[in-house]
Amino acid sequence: MPKSKPSESNTAYHAPALEKGLDILELLSSALHPMGLSDISQAVGRSKSEIFRMLHVLERRHYLERAPGTDNYLLTNRLFLLGMERPPLKGLLDVAMPMMHELSDATQQSCHLVVPSGESMVVIARIDPPADLGLVVRIGHRRPLLAATSGLVLTAFQLPAVRQRWLDEYGETLSANACKALVAQLDGIAADGFAAIDSSVVPGVTDISAPVIQGGAASAALTIPYMNRAGAPVARDRAGAILRATAQAISQKI
Repeated sequence: MPKSKPSESNTAYHAPALEKGLDILELLSSALHPMGLSDISQAVGRSKSEIFRMLHVLERRHYLERAPGTDNYLLTNRLFLLGMERPPLKGLLDVAMPMMHELSDATQQSCHLVVPSGESMVVIARIDPPADLGLVVRIGHRRPLLAATSGLVLTAFQLPAVRQRWLDEYGETLSANACKALVAQLDGIAADGFAAIDSSVVPGVTDISAPVIQGGAASAALTIPYMNRAGAPVARDRAGAILRATAQAISQKI
């Protein structure tokens, strides 16, 4: 009788060198400051000689770089750029970028595009404001989904099962009352078709965000960090209307 083929779940394959490299990348992705050889070696539980070789290769391949004037390492944006080359995101950016330029010109404000990434939202594109004064958010910036206006919009416009899963997984530390209030807020955003919430980070800024819909759910959120200043050439409500129209136009073309 022939031997049964082991299932994938019972088969463990090991690639020690690859695992070392991934350990380093994952460590540095969450590090608040550049890290040196000794600290990296201790954190991943590997010898300095092993880590030295891995760091050399990762630096040569431009996944890591040294902080200026030191021998400490930090991530480059190479992994992020590789992710942006995935067909779904590249197609989204090809459609969205020209319209984002038009949005910024029409509102005299900066704008940015975010997508969900695990329990966070991440900025994948931005257009700087044509005016002398404006707020910009760097590409690659991350915030918890449920703690940012863009993330709330992404959550509000998910299919019911996905929205509930996100709430269960990412809102597990919320009290019952806070969770109830959050659900009501998400329902309100979904009913309105967008969100306009005063920034909890920058005084005088209102984050206006609308969903980019693909396959019946939000695949991205288009956001203006609107600066409430005297003599603004475009009023906030008007900027919000232009933003929503732009998000709808992107949705129709992707």
